[in-house]
Amino acid sequence: MSTADAAQARLIIVDRQIVADPWQTLPDDAPAPDSGDIIVSWDRWLADAATLRARSGRVGACCPSTVNPALSDALAGLSLIALSFPKFADGRPYTYARLLRQQRGFTGELRATGEVLRDQLLYLWRCGFNAFELSPGRDLTDALKAFDEFTVDYQPGTPARAGR
Repeated sequence: MSTADAAQARLIIVDRQIVADPWQTLPDDAPAPDSGDIIVSWDRWLADAATLRARSGRVGACCPSTVNPALSDALAGLSLIALSFPKFADGRPYTYARLLRQQRGFTGELRATGEVLRDQLLYLWRCGFNAFELSPGRDLTDALKAFDEFTVDYQPGTPARAGR
């Protein structure tokens, strides 16, 4: 990615660092490019997984909060799963993240998208998320501070994230 491209790229938090997002989100009616990292809808992934796996580049799928991807047998080939929060009070993606990490052994990028707020970041991370697209207009530098605001946990997190 060139410097000019990086300046234009959407910034997100991945592994507790601010980075330029290397992924391109495709609408369902857009053709998939031959290469590059793409995110498609969960429905498109289910319908086109074989074709999407055959291209050069990583593939991710964005799952609505009404669907639990941990119940699917279609996880093979996904490098990223984005779990969408239609509103910050919807807790279903927290559960899906935990199930994906602990029961399904998903090791790829697990991204929180949609109505994601600074105050949720530590809890999302403890459930297994490692990437965060905050709501538009949020300060990412300030959001990073959320990971260090609490020093004691009152419940266990996912094994890789427990004990900070």
